[in-house]
Amino acid sequence: MPPPPRPPVAAPAPAAPCPIRVAPIRRRLHAVPRAVSVAASHAHDAAFLRRAADVADRSAGLTCPHPNFGCVIARPEPGGPEARVVGEGFLYAQGTRCAELLAAEEAGERARGATAYLNLEPGDCYGDSTAVSSLVQAGITRVVVGLRHPLKHLRGKAIQSLRSEGIQVDVVGEDLQSKLFKEALTSCLIVNAPLLYRAAFCVPFSVLKYAMTADGKIAASSGHASWVSGRASRGRVFELRGRSDAVIVGGNTVRRDDPRLTARHVKGHVPVRIVMSQTCNLPEEANLWNVHEAYTIVATQRGARRDFQKKLAMKGVEVVEFDMLNPRDVMSYCYDRGYLSVLWECGGTLSAAAISARVIHKVYAFCAPKIIGGVTAPTPVGDLGMNQMTQAIDLIDVSYEQIDRDMLMSGFIQPIPDLSPVIPSADEIPSDDPEVSPYETNIISFYKTWDTFGAFSNFSPHPIDMPDEKGDCLTWPTVEHYYQAHKFVGVDNPQASDIVQEIKQAMSPEEAARIGRTRQREFPELIRPDWESMKIDVMYRALKCKFSTYAHLTEMLLSTAGSVLVEASPHDLFWGGGREGEGLNYLGRLLMQLRSEILGTVRTSVEAQGQEA
Repeated sequence: MPPPPRPPVAAPAPAAPCPIRVAPIRRRLHAVPRAVSVAASHAHDAAFLRRAADVADRSAGLTCPHPNFGCVIARPEPGGPEARVVGEGFLYAQGTRCAELLAAEEAGERARGATAYLNLEPGDCYGDSTAVSSLVQAGITRVVVGLRHPLKHLRGKAIQSLRSEGIQVDVVGEDLQSKLFKEALTSCLIVNAPLLYRAAFCVPFSVLKYAMTADGKIAASSGHASWVSGRASRGRVFELRGRSDAVIVGGNTVRRDDPRLTARHVKGHVPVRIVMSQTCNLPEEANLWNVHEAYTIVATQRGARRDFQKKLAMKGVEVVEFDMLNPRDVMSYCYDRGYLSVLWECGGTLSAAAISARVIHKVYAFCAPKIIGGVTAPTPVGDLGMNQMTQAIDLIDVSYEQIDRDMLMSGFIQPIPDLSPVIPSADEIPSDDPEVSPYETNIISFYKTWDTFGAFSNFSPHPIDMPDEKGDCLTWPTVEHYYQAHKFVGVDNPQASDIVQEIKQAMSPEEAARIGRTRQREFPELIRPDWESMKIDVMYRALKCKFSTYAHLTEMLLSTAGSVLVEASPHDLFWGGGREGEGLNYLGRLLMQLRSEILGTVRTSVEAQGQEA
């Protein structure tokens, strides 16, 4: 892989004339090359750091949004000051191997004495500091970090661990303060903007997207809107959807356009579709009710059209009721679901409400070179209560891009935060765990792999070896791979066997889950007949194997003794705790059961040793 182009080095300023004192001149002449050397070094560091940010973004659209980690390992060329890349890697999805490990493996022995460039401080989802140990064992001697991790339970820990191993760690803005790093730092901020906004404001990063004519209309007076922008611009919209956890529209958009809201340009990640409708006055039939393409949620006012809600539920559409439906509460709900990024593709009324609620952070405006006119033709944003141009919201960090005949303008409404991160606390939910006092309950929640106890998740990147039906041992990439595949294990049908292999070979637990759930909906006749009665046992066997294989996970589990463990998924009412504690929390219960068994074994062993003594 060719090295990035070497930036030009500015010529040193001439020394002041000094015809008599010769020694000071020598000192100046020696100092100038050193200044040039430092500038050149900073320029190289900045270039490789930008590359790390670019590498971190490679999984965008292929997997569900997650913290973007990129690692680039570079070492000096023999006999010259320039460095070249010898290894690089990025986090493909949560529950997959970390960027540092992948880069170190690619570099091999060439990593010894090299420098690693990280756009973001490592965030340990293994529970055993794999990212740090990968760099240490590879022989890395220096690490350049673009940003400290924004989540409080991870911030600074990896940096401290690396330094304690004797590795030089330079953090941009702290150890490296040259203006040459401005562009590199911006790249690091942008690639993880969703994580930064989520940590700072406790809502997902929200992008408002619309396409309008040159006279500012998103449709004709009749409501007809196909198509405002060109094919190339619509392709870019598919990319934006692929980068989002969810796409939001209002009821008017569903009634008028009957959209599909899928990311048809890729085979990978498809966002959840969310329809906001206070009255639930929605059509009986719509493309969004086809949940084989993507999952759909209808957010509505409590009590609205209960009969229609039941019909949606029969189609597989999830209905979520709010006491008062508004953008802020919907974004809080999306935050609880673990979403990092949300795309708003709504009409002017809902977009104005979202902007007024201060939950929109960035705008993408596609402007087509056409004029439609019309006094009543809709515009992208409705009434914001402003009547003077001095009240207008100024976008910042604006950029322009021509896409075929259209012009894309994008900019931030709120700057990327320089934050002190806030981590949400879990709602208390009941538990029957005998290890826990009913009077002094401490709740420990986990959900995403980057949470404090994220290694408890069935998505965590811990392979397990489990026997198959013939007794042969098979390695499964994660607990989730094993669980999803076993919906189809033992079914006497070649197609079921093919599905098992498809799930086993999935590149991430997220993809394994998507394949398993999709095939379950498509081919219910291929699900093993005893699945409902056996799925808890399947999950428990996998969890037991995982924790018995990895000693550090057992230590982590035992460290929670006396606490209730809650899988904090707000939408999974079987394995998770639910939105308001109404979930069964079976994953948390199984972990507490396993914890009790391990503690019982430890007590028995201690007692036996005491009797022998």
